[in-house]
Amino acid sequence: MSIFHNSTSSTFLLMGVPGLEWAHAWISIPICCLCLTVLSGNTLILFVVLSDPSLHEPMYYFLCLLSTSDLGLCKSTLVTVLGIFWLNAQEISLDACLSQMFFNHLFTVIESSVLLAMAFDWFVAISNPLRYSFILTDLKIAQIGAAIITRGTLIIILMVVLLKQLSFCHSHVLHHSYCFHPDVMKLSCTDTRVNSAFGLTVVISTFGIDSIFILLSYILIIHSVLDIASLEERKKAFSTCISHLCAVAIFYFPLISLSFVHRFGKRAPPYVPTLIANIYLLFPP
Repeated sequence: MSIFHNSTSSTFLLMGVPGLEWAHAWISIPICCLCLTVLSGNTLILFVVLSDPSLHEPMYYFLCLLSTSDLGLCKSTLVTVLGIFWLNAQEISLDACLSQMFFNHLFTVIESSVLLAMAFDWFVAISNPLRYSFILTDLKIAQIGAAIITRGTLIIILMVVLLKQLSFCHSHVLHHSYCFHPDVMKLSCTDTRVNSAFGLTVVISTFGIDSIFILLSYILIIHSVLDIASLEERKKAFSTCISHLCAVAIFYFPLISLSFVHRFGKRAPPYVPTLIANIYLLFPP
């Protein structure tokens, strides 16, 4: 059994869709179409918002940050995903795997934080429209953006550093087409209790807390909307709320499903976590 520790020459093997290797070329067609849609759509959003001065408002700034994180998440995983489906290029070095995992998890944490910021922005716009521009100034938006990026960077760096200390001696075969923290951690032959505990802490302190505050924000938003006298304004506000909630659901449902499959789905077919992971990648909010 091979054992390696902090070796840049050691490799992991990424996986496509188990049992459907013969269909990888066909599977790559919808994946490419979805990736192009994600890349072109988010690029268009950035171009339109940045080129139109009338859209230089807090809501659209947060939308730009969300689009940037979507682009980063897609680009950080696209190379290995298409490499597997097109060229059967499964090998990835330890350092490359950790680098990909850093950006993958970083952009995921940023997306969660931006969805929370957007919920807060909408709550302020609904509950206190007259003071909206005084509460969410350009400086405040810049501070929120800096805090989002700093929080994600510090948390994920520590998670990657802890993973770097492990020795790996199992099959070296990962269950996804990109590097995912729980997947890599399972291959270690050393004690991973600290890594597992820290990983759970990261999930709770980011996605857990963010989702709770998002839920509370929308409860307050709905309460504020019901106080609006005009029926037409209520419909407009509710339509915006529904679009925001759909984006939150699209983000959190695959993420929570993937976490549950890794922790509790040991008897699930091997293609299930792979499919969920690709859905999570290809259907950003």
